This record gives sequence, structure tokens and C-alpha cells, in this order.
Amino acid sequence: MSETPTVLFVCVHNAGRSQMAAGYLRELGQGRVEVLSAGSEPKDTINPVAIEAMAEEGIDIAGNTPKILTVDAVKESDVVITMGCGDACPIFPGKRYEDWELEDPAGKDLETVRRVRDDIRGRVKTLLAELVPTAA
Repeated sequence: MSETPTVLFVCVHNAGRSQMAAGYLRELGQGRVEVLSAGSEPKDTINPVAIEAMAEEGIDIAGNTPKILTVDAVKESDVVITMGCGDACPIFPGKRYEDWELEDPAGKDLETVRRVRDDIRGRVKTLLAELVPTAA
């Protein structure tokens, strides 16, 4: 792993879960981690309820754009976190892979999205402590 680890968050639409996780890791990692996110079938825009839920935490993901998952993004990442994208994510030897089973916030109310957001925050904090032990 490089001095600055790269983490790629992948979900189907790259409009909710992966964007929230990337927002948290960027915020909490404070430049100590390179953060990427992508989707196997990206939407045109970020989920507005996810934007609202993250804004409550003081994290702005409104300017983000869903991106298509590429082989290059996986190759340049040290850690690949999938969130329900199944077999769409290419596997390369030497990478750390985790699958986070999280409810899809698409079409859900703010209360549900907050629950997903809070679950993601806890997982990101744990991941950050593993990648950058001094960050905990």
C-alpha cells in the first residue's frame, strides 16, 4: 500500500451510499486517504435525500457527480468497498476488498437515509482507524 492509501467506494448508482461514504472519508481522513467513488450503473445526479442527510453532518456532497466504475479506478485503489454492486466489480490480486451490506437509500425517506448514513459513518471511522492508525 502506498503512503497515502486509496479507497474506492462502489455501489450500483453512485448516487447515495458510495457518495456518503466518500464524503465521510474525505472529511474524517483530512487528506491522509485518497478517496474515489463509482457505480456500475451510475445515475445522472446524487440522491437529494442523501445530500440533505450529509448536510446535517456538515458535509457537502451536492457538487459531486456519479461516475462509472472503471477497471483503472479499481487498479489504482488499495481498498475497494462494495455496497451491493455484486459481480460488477472487477477483482485484482493484492487489493483489499470489503462488501458492506447497506440498505439502498434510493427512494427512501430522510429517516431511513439517516440510519444508512449513520451506519456508513461508523464503518468509515473503523476503516480509517485501520488504514491510518494515528487518525483514530
